[in-house]
Amino acid sequence: MERKSNEETRDIYILLERIKTGDREAFMKVVSLYQRRIFSLAFSFFQNREDALDIVQETFLRLYQKIHYFKMGKSFQNWIFQIAKNLCIDYYRKNYGRRKERDRGRSIEEMNLAFDNAYDSSNSSDLKEIFSRCLKKLSKKQRMIVVMKHYNQLKYREIAQILSISPGTVKSLHFKAVQNLKGLVSPYLEIDK
Repeated sequence: MERKSNEETRDIYILLERIKTGDREAFMKVVSLYQRRIFSLAFSFFQNREDALDIVQETFLRLYQKIHYFKMGKSFQNWIFQIAKNLCIDYYRKNYGRRKERDRGRSIEEMNLAFDNAYDSSNSSDLKEIFSRCLKKLSKKQRMIVVMKHYNQLKYREIAQILSISPGTVKSLHFKAVQNLKGLVSPYLEIDK
């Protein structure tokens, strides 16, 4: 497992060196490797596809512009997630008013929550929307940790490096986030807390 990780790291470093020389193919390879993860992170922040796609595009633009600042030997994944996180925060600050306007959709209580058929696609869609709305109610840090841990499969120490906090704080925030999500979702799923 560690050997595979070392090979992946070496391959990324080779691609980054090629990007520094203007190799477009290497850049597109890095984009294809990381765009889904960056999208997941951004989507967790905004719960909006267009905003998340804007962040993905801006993240890779910054990568291309600042590739010479990346220090070989460091974690590329942590570096690119840090860029994406910072862009999310900046974008959120600049566009908060617009985001509030967009969030004036139907409330969770207005959704169809008939659970007679758990595999009904409309119920599945409603459940996803409930989870998304509940995820949105977490603090930004808790929300980012849930996405990085469960969608991007990052380890606690990797999340800690990206967020510039200790691994213990990440574990604590993750535990609180899971408890908060359970509390937020359970009334709609008839689950005991």
